[in-house]
Amino acid sequence: MIAKTKEFLTEVKAELDKVTWPTRKETVSTTWVVVAIVLLISVYLGVCDVVLAKLMRIILG
Repeated sequence: MIAKTKEFLTEVKAELDKVTWPTRKETVSTTWVVVAIVLLISVYLGVCDVVLAKLMRIILG
């Protein structure tokens, strides 16, 4: 059991050494892109919700 765990952790370390990690600048810029897209989608869904709610009030009286 311990030997398998040690082998697994060794393989994990070897795979992590192959990873190309993003720079701080890349991480910050992509984070801002994600935040902007989330805000845009939130506004879009909010507008859709308001429009559909008003439409339902009109239809149902």
